[in-house]
Amino acid sequence: MSYASDTVLIVGLGLIGGSLAKALRHSGFSKHFIGCGHREPSLRRGVELGVIDEYTLDLNAAIDRADIVVICTPTLTAGHMLEQILPRLADRSGGPVITDVASVKGSLRDAAIAVAGSVPPQLVLGHPIAGSEHSGVEAADVNLFVNHRVILTPVEGNDPAAVELVRAMWASTGADVLEMTVERHDAVLAATSHLPHLLAYALVDALASSDASEDIFRCAAGGFRDFTRIASSDPTMWRDIALANKSALLDAIDLFSDHMSRLRGAVEAGNADELMNTFTRAKQARDEFAALLAQRSDSKRS
Repeated sequence: MSYASDTVLIVGLGLIGGSLAKALRHSGFSKHFIGCGHREPSLRRGVELGVIDEYTLDLNAAIDRADIVVICTPTLTAGHMLEQILPRLADRSGGPVITDVASVKGSLRDAAIAVAGSVPPQLVLGHPIAGSEHSGVEAADVNLFVNHRVILTPVEGNDPAAVELVRAMWASTGADVLEMTVERHDAVLAATSHLPHLLAYALVDALASSDASEDIFRCAAGGFRDFTRIASSDPTMWRDIALANKSALLDAIDLFSDHMSRLRGAVEAGNADELMNTFTRAKQARDEFAALLAQRSDSKRS
């Protein structure tokens, strides 16, 4: 089956949804953009900024006009969106391609199965690994996805043409698109994104409750600032992500806790060799990671 891409419906017009609309307009991938959500002032502002062409509060009406529907709401809300959208498409042949930007894929796959009995052919789950500490449609950035990864998690039964359309959509924004299984995605994101946010929140919360908190924050330097920057992220969004990716996040927490326990033992025992070996391995791994990032950036520019 072939799919069109002229009209894109953005459900949830914030930083990610707004940036995607701007990038797709800039690349010429799509021509018309509709915003949908429950906050009319934000949608109206999207029209004023030229991010979208029109908006509606009626999701059902907008679906009928869209070639691609991109659910850009927080993770738990995205599941509720599928509960509204999929029954409407059940009795129709064809229909728009549906995708999302949520940070957890397992919960959305399970939501789709609960509603439709299986993942519909035209539902292609995806996740752009890009963002900012800023939020809202006014923070939308046409270059937000350039040189960033977008992970698609196609499942058995997906229409290959729908997967290819979603891949082409993200590629047009300048993103590097790859595929993983749902389980692999959630495990990787638990380790690389969800756990670091949890640690940043925990560290800041612990130090803020210390009797020396005033002096701690007054004397904190760049390393503390850089590590804890993500603790300024939206608490509601990260609460939802932690709950939606519970199993994989618990595995990541247990792995980290085991390493921290060994490090604590080394500090307590004055085991300089254990500390040095751990720090050296970590430095080497981090340096290799930085080299990979630099190589990828250079290849994009050439």
